[in-house]
Amino acid sequence: MSSPSPTAPVAATAPANSRRAATVAAGILSSRLLGLVRERIVAHFFGLSAFADVFAAALRAPNVLQNLLGEQSLSAAFIPIYARLVEEGREGDARRFAGAIFGLLTAVVVGLVLAGMALAEPLVALLTPGFLQDAAGVAAGEVTVDRFPLAVRAVRWIFPMTGFLVLSAWALGILNSHRRFFLPYFAPVLWNLAIIAAFLLAGARLLPPEQILFAGCAGALVGGVLQFLVQLPSAWRLLGGFRPSLAWRDPGVRRALRAFGPAVAGRGVVQLSLYLDLFLASFLVIGGVAAVRYGSFLYILPVSLFGLSVAAAELPELSRTSRNAADIVTDPALRRTLVERVRGSLAQIAFLVLPTFVGYLVFGFLIVGAIFRSGEFGLAGNWLVFVVLCGYTLGLPASTASRLLQNVFFALEDTRTPARVATLRVVTSGAVAVATMFFLDRVPLSRLVPAVEGVGKEPLYLGALGLALGSAVGSWVEWGFLQRALVRRIEEFRSPLRQAWKMVALALVAALPAVLLWRFLPLALTTRPLLAAPLVVGLYGALYLGGGYLLKIPELGVWLAGLPGSGRFRLKGRRRDE
Repeated sequence: MSSPSPTAPVAATAPANSRRAATVAAGILSSRLLGLVRERIVAHFFGLSAFADVFAAALRAPNVLQNLLGEQSLSAAFIPIYARLVEEGREGDARRFAGAIFGLLTAVVVGLVLAGMALAEPLVALLTPGFLQDAAGVAAGEVTVDRFPLAVRAVRWIFPMTGFLVLSAWALGILNSHRRFFLPYFAPVLWNLAIIAAFLLAGARLLPPEQILFAGCAGALVGGVLQFLVQLPSAWRLLGGFRPSLAWRDPGVRRALRAFGPAVAGRGVVQLSLYLDLFLASFLVIGGVAAVRYGSFLYILPVSLFGLSVAAAELPELSRTSRNAADIVTDPALRRTLVERVRGSLAQIAFLVLPTFVGYLVFGFLIVGAIFRSGEFGLAGNWLVFVVLCGYTLGLPASTASRLLQNVFFALEDTRTPARVATLRVVTSGAVAVATMFFLDRVPLSRLVPAVEGVGKEPLYLGALGLALGSAVGSWVEWGFLQRALVRRIEEFRSPLRQAWKMVALALVAALPAVLLWRFLPLALTTRPLLAAPLVVGLYGALYLGGGYLLKIPELGVWLAGLPGSGRFRLKGRRRDE
């Protein structure tokens, strides 16, 4: 029997997958836009203060559950097996498999949530030991807020939230496997709305900052419950109902658990990196934790919008395409098909990530100001978060591309390779961070930006930049080793570097007129980032997309083909796989 053409499946599924990626991006964008509003409100009330540090730590500390057991781990272990059962028409087996995973996950989550609430004090001491020094500072009159007891109380409020977010990741796996992408990525909108409403209600009552802080934590808990509940009816309908069980001996469950272990280990290594950042940032001067949070929030935005959207849409399809690892070794046509899918998806990610990379470095100050400049967040905070964002941005292209390569290994039911590479990333990030952050924490922001000298209540320092630089270096190490591991598995694979350089060049050309516009805007606009940013960044984006259309860059057509009502859009003259 002759093998099917390797390009036919890709050509047939590219429009459908572009629509799925655009659907995921739309859901994530809705959530992230609300996230921007949420962060602006937090910055308005807390700026780069001790309360901002506590809120950042409180959201990060208990998230170990969500990040270890949630979306990434479940995607690696659950979706490939469940999607194949559905593809093979084994609905009954798929339903039992999903019910068993839900039951086991719930049992583990309940136990860990109760343990986390009981052990909140040692957990906070372990993750943010720098907060323990505040009591002596308060006694000596050097600081006014002891962050440690506030963080302990906040963690106890938020820990149950993470349990519901883990269960919502299970629902996401069901929906994605049935090619339902919008709702699970839109669901965090409810989480953001609950936090925003809590802050605004507390602020409207003119409560003191401490009470506003705990109102926000209560809102996060309510939002976590809503994020799960809004997805549950759709998951129930797609499954035709399900019965939770603890049937860990089921063959599918045992396969998932074998994949889940390395996936959790890999996520654990990544989380170790995040908690290492939190651990180290707690030793920085007050405001360092908050600066890392604000900068990393903007950095994660394009990773989620463009990297995660394509990776999430591709994982079920890659799982169906690869069938099992042996197929890749024995079937050259299948290897070519998989390579073409991956290269096309990498180029699709790069088309929007690379202009974001250039835009953050060139216009990041305006973007940070437009989002965060309000109330307690002033000019000095604007500069510090911009500097931290630049540090993170240096690793942005690698971080987004790595999301897709991880999913390629997950589709091949190889969760060990991403785990090993993640370990190397963490070691590298930590080494660079430790080598730079303590030195930079002695360097005042005013040495880099003289305009901020004397601005704000307390001087700000550059220690948070060291953490961002560590993250960037680690991202490139991860990308390099994942790519090398994939080439060993599939020799035909090569990254679409030629397209990437063309996109960077186009972004730089598009940035020049926008920089000139920014330079010659009236003073009344340049001092108000919320007014200037839409004009400057809007011009930059329009010129980049217009240039992409004139140059017939096929990835623009792929993204536009995924938008509603754009089925007739075509870029003539070039194929996507050129």
